[in-house]
Amino acid sequence: MPHVIVKMYPGSSEEQKEKIAQEITNVIIKHTGKPEEAISIAIAEVTEDLWIQEVYDKEISPNKESLYKKPGY
Repeated sequence: MPHVIVKMYPGSSEEQKEKIAQEITNVIIKHTGKPEEAISIAIAEVTEDLWIQEVYDKEISPNKESLYKKPGY
């Protein structure tokens, strides 16, 4: 606990993904006190042409009330 899934467009390098995962991990540790061993991070790439259909319509739009950060599009 917790497990975080980051969905983003393809194109980031493995180094960039590792840095993103580490920064998210650091924030979770800072604000929850959970140990690093308890945290898992996944990064799923979704192409731009599928973003609305696969991410926005299925995950963002139906769950707007529970989003702590809402998109501006």
